[in-house]
Amino acid sequence: MEMLQHLGAGFEAAFTLTNMMFICGGVILGIIFGVTPGVGSVTALAILVPITFYMSPLAAIAFLVGINKGGTSGGAIPAILINTPGTPEAAATALDGFPLTKQGKPLKAMKTALYSSVCGDTFSDCMLIVLAAPFAAIALTFGPPEFTSIIIFSFTLIAALAGKSLVKGVMAAAFGVFLSTWGLDPVDASARLTFDMVELFDGIPLTPMAIGTLALSSVIAQIFALRKTGKADEATAGLGFREDNKLPASEFWGNWKTLLRSACIGTGVGMLPGLGVSLAAFLGYGAAKRGSKTPELFGKGTIEGIQATEAANSAVVGSNLIPTIALGIPGNVAAALLIGAFMIHGVVPGPLMMIEHGALVYSIFASMLMANIAHLIIGRIGIVIWVKFVQIPKKIILPVVTVFCFLGVYIPSNSMFDVALLLIFGGLGYVMRKSGFSIVCLVIGFLLGPMLEMALRQTMLMHKTDLTILITRPISLVFLLLTVFFIWHFGFRGRFRTKETVKESEAAE
Repeated sequence: MEMLQHLGAGFEAAFTLTNMMFICGGVILGIIFGVTPGVGSVTALAILVPITFYMSPLAAIAFLVGINKGGTSGGAIPAILINTPGTPEAAATALDGFPLTKQGKPLKAMKTALYSSVCGDTFSDCMLIVLAAPFAAIALTFGPPEFTSIIIFSFTLIAALAGKSLVKGVMAAAFGVFLSTWGLDPVDASARLTFDMVELFDGIPLTPMAIGTLALSSVIAQIFALRKTGKADEATAGLGFREDNKLPASEFWGNWKTLLRSACIGTGVGMLPGLGVSLAAFLGYGAAKRGSKTPELFGKGTIEGIQATEAANSAVVGSNLIPTIALGIPGNVAAALLIGAFMIHGVVPGPLMMIEHGALVYSIFASMLMANIAHLIIGRIGIVIWVKFVQIPKKIILPVVTVFCFLGVYIPSNSMFDVALLLIFGGLGYVMRKSGFSIVCLVIGFLLGPMLEMALRQTMLMHKTDLTILITRPISLVFLLLTVFFIWHFGFRGRFRTKETVKESEAAE
């Protein structure tokens, strides 16, 4: 009851014309940055955080939260329209979004993505309001052994779900971890694989790596395909009949179990620092495929696949603020930038934040809920604008996307070295696409590599290199057992099933 009173006071403080203007402006900018392949909400936050110095604390955080919400769903638009994810997490949305566009149903795909994103986002915001305080007590029981096991489990699950081969997925994730170790050692500052290049002392930058492997490699593949066929891709043929792009409420809410499941998955992933939005998207997609009555339709253009990914990745937006507000630990890069914004305005995230700045915290909660409504309205109005991109010939739009990829790398760093890395990773991504290795596993491995290294080294230091602690701690043991189960289920069992299928087909012949 007391929480509802605080939330009511928060709405009273947040529901002002100025605050609403900043929320709407943030959502619009977030969508624009999300639509631009390779840019995304993280880049937008990094660029615009300094501007918030001149705003009030509530308006500043509400503005940045609006950018984060709009950017997360905005990345799905180019993924659906041209099979080029605007953000890494939108790669899963492209699996079913782009096939729908090729069927002449881009409007239907984008409506599904928007509504699912708002549903997942609203669910996680509610969980944030309820769990921000009690989560501190739970998260304090997690130590380095638990985080080590959780990350190993995440690698296995992503490798199993993101590609056709578990072995290739694990190899890609391991290579991603290897790339993340380049730079100065975080403990003794010794150089590791820097090749005496000052630019590599801080490690391989995330921006050129992610944009190169995810966006630029997709553009390269489409350019080669266009050159080979010599004709426009069928996705640019038209928008189909108006009836094809309708999304009846019965069809959307008919998959309410998928929406709820993915919202829960995204919320859970967001509450664990470092696991990331991309992981939530692919976990939601994999869970929906396993639980669906028609799993064979996934990857061919089913709205259930879009619902699963968008509800999951948007649910991370709210829940990643749970460890941020409760412990002062950012759930992901966006949350880390929000911590910087808090610090600019003299607010220190952590256990005492709810006590010292309770009124501001609940006003931020209210602003987040208001931002969801603004996101729904602005996103729905803008759909008729974004869908026009489908009618632009690939010969025109692919060079433009390429330019945006280069700008997205060069502008934040002002470094030609990062542009060179973009080209290298673009080529690597293209080779991986052609050879069947999972790019998503590579990126996830790169993102979680530093966290895995730190957690494992802390575990070995604390327990004198005795790694049996990983199986003697209950939470750690649970995740290790889950890892073994998924290796058996998707690796050995899947291999046996393949052999049986081959034998059956030979017998039939």
